Amino acid sequence: MLAVLTLLFLLIGVRIGGLTLFEGEALTARGVRQWTREGVVAAQRGSIQDTNGETLALSATSYIVTANPQTVKEEEAFAAVLSPLLDADMRAMVDKLQNKKLASVILKRQVPRETVDQIRALRSGNEEMQELLRGLNFEEDSRRWYPKGEFLSQVLGLTNVDSVGQSGLESAYETLLRGKEGSLRTEVDVRARLLPDGKTAYVAPEAGSTLRLTVDATVQSIVEKAMRECIAVNNAASVQCIVMDVNTGAILAICMKPDYDPNDPPRDDVEKLTELMRITAVSDVYEPGSTFKILTCAAALDSGHATLGDHFNCSGSILVNGDRIRCWKNSHGSQSLADTLANSCNPAYVTLALRMGKDTFYQYLRAFGLGVKTGVDIPGESAGILINSRYVKDVDLARIGFGQSVAVTPLQLIAAASSVVNGGRLMRPYIVKEVLDGEGNVIDRTRPTVVATPISQETSKTMRELLENVVETGGGKNAAIAGYRIGGKTGTAQVYKNGRVVSDVHIGSFIGFAPIDEPQIAVLVTVNEAIVPVDYGSTTAAPFAKQILEEVLPYLGIKKSDPDAEEKPDVTVPNVTGLSVKEAKSVLTAQGLFAETDGVSDQVSAQAPAAGATLQSGGTVMLYTYQEEPLRAVDLVSVPDVSGLSMVEAGRQLRARGFEMEISGSGLSVSQKPSAGQYAALGSTVQVTFQLPQGTE
Repeated sequence: MLAVLTLLFLLIGVRIGGLTLFEGEALTARGVRQWTREGVVAAQRGSIQDTNGETLALSATSYIVTANPQTVKEEEAFAAVLSPLLDADMRAMVDKLQNKKLASVILKRQVPRETVDQIRALRSGNEEMQELLRGLNFEEDSRRWYPKGEFLSQVLGLTNVDSVGQSGLESAYETLLRGKEGSLRTEVDVRARLLPDGKTAYVAPEAGSTLRLTVDATVQSIVEKAMRECIAVNNAASVQCIVMDVNTGAILAICMKPDYDPNDPPRDDVEKLTELMRITAVSDVYEPGSTFKILTCAAALDSGHATLGDHFNCSGSILVNGDRIRCWKNSHGSQSLADTLANSCNPAYVTLALRMGKDTFYQYLRAFGLGVKTGVDIPGESAGILINSRYVKDVDLARIGFGQSVAVTPLQLIAAASSVVNGGRLMRPYIVKEVLDGEGNVIDRTRPTVVATPISQETSKTMRELLENVVETGGGKNAAIAGYRIGGKTGTAQVYKNGRVVSDVHIGSFIGFAPIDEPQIAVLVTVNEAIVPVDYGSTTAAPFAKQILEEVLPYLGIKKSDPDAEEKPDVTVPNVTGLSVKEAKSVLTAQGLFAETDGVSDQVSAQAPAAGATLQSGGTVMLYTYQEEPLRAVDLVSVPDVSGLSMVEAGRQLRARGFEMEISGSGLSVSQKPSAGQYAALGSTVQVTFQLPQGTE
């Protein structure tokens, strides 16, 4: 008996030792979980402000409504009372309450304070309701609130129900904005009820940092209003606008429409929400068209391949390596360099590109930041498309000269064009001005950064004069503002769909600078696929850039260079379609308007602006006389020769030119379709056949 008892005591001692020494920590933690209840105390997410401290995004107090199924006795009645107040599914709520194994279930998250106060008042109203709603609890939560609704929505982004950034700045700066969660631990009994004399352990949360942007809410409001009108008037698929400080690269406003309200995003349609969330001004690329001539002209002047005294003859087209490149007008005749920019003459810029040659022109294009990301602190940026210089032929170079066979993002273009007028400094665009801690102290500040100096100050001064002439006498007249010196350039780019160029819609754009003698801001407006009689940048984009500048310049304290200049009265554009050019010019002159024609024929087939539109007296109406399809300046991109190359090298060369590759066989390339030297739409597929050399096993 003594031996048996001794053995039993030894076994008990070993077990106690094992529990104490090896399992003590785990058992203690298990016990703590059983007699305590721990909740998360959400950290206050940092706000997002405009440059003047106006709040654009903040975390508002809300609540998590929970219930203890073990305490709730009448699930149906409980759910019948709460489901209408919480806007929750009654059947789903009942199913949760019937799970008696759980001590707590979540009935609804991000419930507003008003609703919680209503439920509390209902529960305290009478004893019967108090008994029915036993086990109902409220935990503090937070939800993201955007006071201005559809305002800078894509850039600000949005968060999910757990206040985790999903897109835009909310996602890119998640680590800074989210802060650090706290905790609250209380002692409870076996039925998860709070003990009257139980201990409480509270760890306070740490609030997230605040982002202060370069965006000015007033400027953004002006842009938002203009873009709402722009997309409606032009019946466009989409519009974008960027307003930038040309001297620092700070983004004062950025707007893309259509957009959405981040307070009520269409979460039930994931595909639609994904499309609306894209920040197209930095992610989508397009062929810029004639706005690109700003860069070509600046490069030609700076490199010495053009002077103000040069003259260019335009016969309506120019032949390059057997490929005929047309101008938008039948003929411009002899013109100065200033005239070529004002007239937006394609052959002239073909000539300038070929004069500079591949090496020189590409040196400037790279200095302007093309083909690489700008480095802006907005997520989702694209690098654009610039054909690798090794594969560029003369016809490619010619087209790049007037803004085809090259693709840029709107942000890339406005940054590069700003360097042309600000003295020759390419600035890195940025939108986050400062990061502040929870107490309002600045912990990080963005400094303006010079990326490159593509042109000299002298060239920049000359370009400012040329761009002012475009607005005064050329295609940018619709952006002129009385008393202000405005410079700019219009552009009309082609649209690709399913790898093909479509001729019935375009991307109209205008980029403007003010005041042009000492530029401070740049404005870029792009209008995609406008459904109007003539969807060129001079009529779809320039008037809205003018509208923005008219309001923004006085707000920024930029005074008129001629305070006594009187605003010209508005004139309703008459209908001259169907008239002869001579008759149309006579009608327009009588209304105080000028006329410009493409010179294809003698009868007006379309006009811009359309009849009934409002135009400032002295403005220009474009008369188009083509009878069928308008002449296009460019059609396709030359297909490179990949014969004899491996799959890897052939794919690299084709992708550099903007093509996809379809492979058949293996080994080295022996044939391709389309053939080398032929032209195909940017983004289309080249079929390449590969074959192993004879004798290869």
